[in-house]
Amino acid sequence: MTGGNWLVDGASSLARRYKISELAIGLTIVAFGTSAPELVVSFVASVDAHPEIAFGNVIGSNNFNLLMILGITGLVAPLMVHKNTIRVEIPVSLFAAVVLLLLANYGFMPGYGNMLSRIDGLILLVFLALFIYYVFRSMKTGEVNDEQTAQTLFPLGKSLLFIILGLACLIAGGKVVVNSAVDLARALNISEKVIGLTIVAVGTSLPELVTSIAAIRKNSSDIAIGNVIGSNIFNIFLILGVSSLWRPLEYSPVFNQDIYLLIFGTLLLLLAMFTGKKRSFDRWEAAIFVAIYVGYVVYLIMRPE
Repeated sequence: MTGGNWLVDGASSLARRYKISELAIGLTIVAFGTSAPELVVSFVASVDAHPEIAFGNVIGSNNFNLLMILGITGLVAPLMVHKNTIRVEIPVSLFAAVVLLLLANYGFMPGYGNMLSRIDGLILLVFLALFIYYVFRSMKTGEVNDEQTAQTLFPLGKSLLFIILGLACLIAGGKVVVNSAVDLARALNISEKVIGLTIVAVGTSLPELVTSIAAIRKNSSDIAIGNVIGSNIFNIFLILGVSSLWRPLEYSPVFNQDIYLLIFGTLLLLLAMFTGKKRSFDRWEAAIFVAIYVGYVVYLIMRPE
């Protein structure tokens, strides 16, 4: 958690120094920073040949981000959503989930079903590059007032130090998380799928939770929702792209049900933009998201492998 906070603080300070919009910060710098734990954990799981933890971590984190983090954040205060987020970023997040479902089950190349091959990983990274290109093409710069600058800008050296220390802590912590999760699964006779979808996913998503709640308390809805949507896009395109490019990941079709939930939740978020107050994620909608996630966890514990 501390490593993630250092990374986000340092990266956000650098971004603000160049007067990048809050939405762009949320979708890129903050989203990447808060996704760093998932990146480290899934990459380590891939290197150590634990593909179920790699997939479970990403898919579970995305469901937790979408349903629980947005839900809790929306209960704290209704979220006003930018038009571009509704038109582009949320649909891109939906597209990422559908692409993962198709590649993992069928593969880009014949004979590579039920796994993410290196070719599939490369395809995911290409989509990530296109998304980043879109964000930087569409970002709008704005003036940063003196009060905001005093609160968010660090000296350049301090910003870089925070980024380096944050990454170092996350790498060390990622190894501990994977090893502990595997040991716990074996001790309790629980499958690595369930451990990855719950304990590991929630643990690596805590930076997103802390960041989104802090953002909404500071009336920064763009950072709050941009962080969640951006993290979900990074998790699929970057994390699974890098992990499968390093080592092809064998995929269990059991995860299809969890991806279906991710697709359903993303569609539900789009629908929420047109119900109640327009372009607003209201408290009653947030409560539904939290209830869905609680029911999902109960189902995970009870469902047969």
